[in-house]
Amino acid sequence: MTPPSAVAARLHSAPLPLPEKKSADRPVPARADRPFRGIALILASTVFLGASDVTAKYLSATLPSIEIAWIRFSVFALIMVPAMLPGTRLYALQTQRRGLQLIRGAALLASSLFFISGLRFLPIAEASATGFVSPLFVTALSIFFLGEQVGVRRWLATAVGLIGVLIILRPGSSAFHPAAFFPLVSALAWACTLIMTRMLSGRERAITTMTYSSIAGVCIMSALVPTVWVAPSWQAIAFGVFIGIASTAGQWIVVLAFRYADASVLAPFSYSQLLWVSILGFIIFGEVPDIWTVTGAVFIVAGGLYTAHRERVRRSQLLVLPAEPSPNP
Repeated sequence: MTPPSAVAARLHSAPLPLPEKKSADRPVPARADRPFRGIALILASTVFLGASDVTAKYLSATLPSIEIAWIRFSVFALIMVPAMLPGTRLYALQTQRRGLQLIRGAALLASSLFFISGLRFLPIAEASATGFVSPLFVTALSIFFLGEQVGVRRWLATAVGLIGVLIILRPGSSAFHPAAFFPLVSALAWACTLIMTRMLSGRERAITTMTYSSIAGVCIMSALVPTVWVAPSWQAIAFGVFIGIASTAGQWIVVLAFRYADASVLAPFSYSQLLWVSILGFIIFGEVPDIWTVTGAVFIVAGGLYTAHRERVRRSQLLVLPAEPSPNP
């Protein structure tokens, strides 16, 4: 449910070397420099992810957020079943960091659940714009969990993005809605997901990470959904299945996109998701983003783009390293 972020890029850009590959293991596809293909893929991913978010908002009027998330992760898990079957070519449950994989899956679930909860009360453009603050949270978290050093300019970019959030939320004004904190917490959970993806990078395949994310999500939601269960109509089930397929497809396309181009190239195009959700929000819900949402989104996007730019500069100053991988479904 969470948009692909500029900072997520460096988590997607490199192939994941397998630990102690066996002869039956398949090599990870090498990274190719084909920026136009990467741009086309990232644009396609924003259509899928935007459609998934809009559909989730539509369903939130009749179904609890937990139930929507349960349907989404159930579909996700069904898609990943081939990777759970021992003896098949896609089998991907071998891992040396099962605990971290499951915690990452729980963080991904939290991001999805809080975002859907916010959609029930907020215009979709507002919720989506707030969700794009996740790269700025990654900047702060990377200091504590990855030992990275963050310079003054990246902190300034973070401050600009947070100013954008305050412009959108306007705490203390009559326009403020307490549910505005849901997409903010969702962005923080998504940032934690990205940090853990970085910790797994170079050790785990993308399909392994996706498989464990689906398992963690469906197990946690299956335990929670009986407490809020509302019998869904066949139409609601169909929409829920669409959310699961669209969100999984969108995130997998993101994985492919970062095999063909760097974050600094793709980041501007990932923000086109804001355009799609605004258009769909107007067509389906009659929502028109107000001047505060548009202004705040400009600040958030500017901060995110500058963060991606500084990441490109930072990487260019380091020794040449292998490319990097992608997270999340």
